[in-house]
Parts: sequence; C-alpha cells; structure tokens
Amino acid sequence: MREKNLPSGRVQRLWQLGRLAGGVAVGAVGAGLRQRGRGEGVAQLLLTPDNLVRIRDRLSEMRGAAMKVGQLLSMESGELLPAELTALFDQLREEAHFLPLGEVARELDLAWGKGWDRDFRQFNFTPVAAASIGQVHQATTRDGRNLALKLQYPGVRKSIDSDIDNVAMLLRWSGLLPAGLDVGPLMAEAKEQLHRETDYLAEAGMLQRFAALLENDERVRVPGVATDYCAENVLAMDYLQGEPIEVLLEQPRGERNRVAGVLLELALREVFEWRLVQTDPNFANFRYDRAQRSVHLLDFGATREYSEARQSGLLQLLQAGLCQDRGALLEAAVQVGYLHPGASAAHADGVAELLLAALEPLAQQEYDFAGSDLAKRMSERVIRLRSEEQFMLLPPPDVLFLHRKLAGLYLLFHRLRATLPVRHLAEAVLETAIPAAQDAV
Repeated sequence: MREKNLPSGRVQRLWQLGRLAGGVAVGAVGAGLRQRGRGEGVAQLLLTPDNLVRIRDRLSEMRGAAMKVGQLLSMESGELLPAELTALFDQLREEAHFLPLGEVARELDLAWGKGWDRDFRQFNFTPVAAASIGQVHQATTRDGRNLALKLQYPGVRKSIDSDIDNVAMLLRWSGLLPAGLDVGPLMAEAKEQLHRETDYLAEAGMLQRFAALLENDERVRVPGVATDYCAENVLAMDYLQGEPIEVLLEQPRGERNRVAGVLLELALREVFEWRLVQTDPNFANFRYDRAQRSVHLLDFGATREYSEARQSGLLQLLQAGLCQDRGALLEAAVQVGYLHPGASAAHADGVAELLLAALEPLAQQEYDFAGSDLAKRMSERVIRLRSEEQFMLLPPPDVLFLHRKLAGLYLLFHRLRATLPVRHLAEAVLETAIPAAQDAV
C-alpha cells in the first residue's frame, strides 16, 4: 500500500480516465508499429505490459467504482475480459493507495466532530488494510474495546455512476469487450451494488443480521457492531484476531477440509435457507483463528437479499443436478434465467451441458478441488458458446453475483487443497430448505 491523495471530484476523475485512455491509445500505437504484420488483434495491441502498468497505476490512484467495475465484469468463469486484464483487476485488491494522515483526520472530524481522539486510548493512522472503497484502521477506546474502523474514501459514493459509465465507455471504445455483448444490465446492477456497498449503516445492519443467524454456531464468528462510532462514512466493529485464511495450508488435511466444509455449508444456507448472501468471496474476507478453530467473516457490504422466486428456481436447479435430470435442469434454467422458453434445441443443449459441468461436484461422493480443472473447462466452454450470437446474453445480474460467490469459493477450496463431500452437504441443507420453501409458498 502507498499513501496518495484521492481525486474526488467528477471532473477530476473523468480527466484521470481521459489521461488513462490517451496513454493506452498511445501505447497501442507504439505496439502496433513494433508488431505490424504479426496479426495481433485490438486487445493484444492494447494489453501491452506498459499499458497494463498504466491501467493498474491509474485505477489504483482513483479507487472507488473505477477500480471495482473490472472485478464485477470478471465475476463469472466466462472471462468477459481478457485474462491479462482480469489478472490486473485481481492484483488491484492488494495494491490500493491509502489516504494521507491529514486527510484521515479531516474525514474523522467530519464523522465524529473535533476532539474525537479523546475517546481513544490508541488510534493507528496507518491502515491495516486498503481496498477500492475504503481503508481499515485499528483503534482502542478508552474503556479498552479493540475496534476495526472502516473509513470510506471521500467522494467515492458520489462518483459511482459517472465512474461506471466512463469505464464502460472506455472498455467499449477499446474493443476489450466481446462484440455484441450487452453489458448495460450488468452496469446498472453494478451501480446499485456499489451504492449498497458504500452504505455503511446498511452494512452494519447486515453484520447484525448475520450475527443473529450464526449466534449458536461456534465455528463461525462475525464482529460485533460498535454503534456509537458508526457514521455515514465510518463502520465501527470489533477487531477480531485472526490470520489470513491461507494459513490453513500449514494445517493437517483434516482441518483444511473441515474449514472448507464449514464455508460451503454456510454458502448453501445463505442461498437456500436465508436468501441472504454475502456475494464477495475475496480471500481477505475470511480469517482463521487457530486457538478457537473458527472462521471470522469480515465484510458484509456486498450482501444481497434474494427473492423467493429466485430461491425456488435455484432449488429446482440444485435438485436436478443431484438427480442428473436433464429435463428438470432445463425447466429450472428457464426459471432462473439461463435460458429463454423459446430457445432452439441447440441452444438448450449448450446451456444444459454448461450447467451439468458447473454441477459436477455434486456427482461425486468426495470432490477433490485440488485435482480439478473445472474452472478452466468452464471458462473454455463459456468462451466457445459466446462465439455464437445466441449465447451473448448474460444471466440475470443477481445470478451473476452468485457466480462470483461460487467461483471465489471454488478458487479458495482449490487453494486449500480441500476434498469435500459436496453432495452430502447439499443434500443436508436441502432437507431443511425444501420444506421451508414449500411453507413460504
């Protein structure tokens, strides 16, 4: 992380993107002169090493929605963006700039009033984490409560709509998006999602809801909310001790599998019992407590509520996958939004094969995530299908956010070299979820 002032005005941020577009264009011209005759396409000319550095540095300075939009575009295994750009957006998670000390003090003056420091025994002005929307500071109150304070970057909320419009325009102009792909609905959903993520008071409410849902589960902890210190741009919560989830790689195989199973069970309950899903599976959102052998959940800004109709369709989809029932799978695909009712047989076959591949972990009693190349096969299959115009429509945006969740968990389980009884865990959750869904109807 590096200290840097944040461009907060709309004109200033548009100018920054304009500088980025101009720099990328100049870099592409230079690459074209050097590589003339080699047959490179537009994307290859734009995504030179120098241009990737330009994009990374500029978006890291801007933060906010400009930094988030690429992550949202690469939420599914279909790789809407070239692999080089997807990797760059992932890298940005770890390379955000943070606010200078004086700007932190000014923002806290606005949130809490001058003299706020008298309430604290200790306040660490250097953030312990920095991301696209805000940064996290550790502090101890006079009465000894250890807090994590998430401070939102100034101007981020106001810049969401214009940032997303400007970045989407830049991506279209550049030719980095597939021709004919309508990202309008996804961009509209991205705006709504990011406005939700910048509402720290709403996130505090989600923290409290999850804490209530998990109250009797000692395997999982959620930080308590320090309501006295919460404000529009500050989310105050208990600082939970823990280590990065990757430290599980040092643990025996049984412990890795146990923790991965807890996270999978939690994800299934979120979708099929609670209809309340934390859709950002960033590894940094999970921490491991060795002493308690528990998982800490840290970020609830991306939490979404799902309708009973969407839950019903997803339940049908999961049941069809468990039974390997192709006909029921296609009916569920229509209900969820993967397939239009009047689609051709060829189209339906392509969608069915894609869904059956995605549900592959259900077909085995024990699924070895470390030995699986499912993500690669899914990516190749979606890219191949998208070469046909009829497959260019995206699933509904709320379903794409579920893709984001599941793809992130798959990558985490792969990283942890986990082997899980996915089918058994799914069946166990369905035993509770199906009667509850029927009662709701």
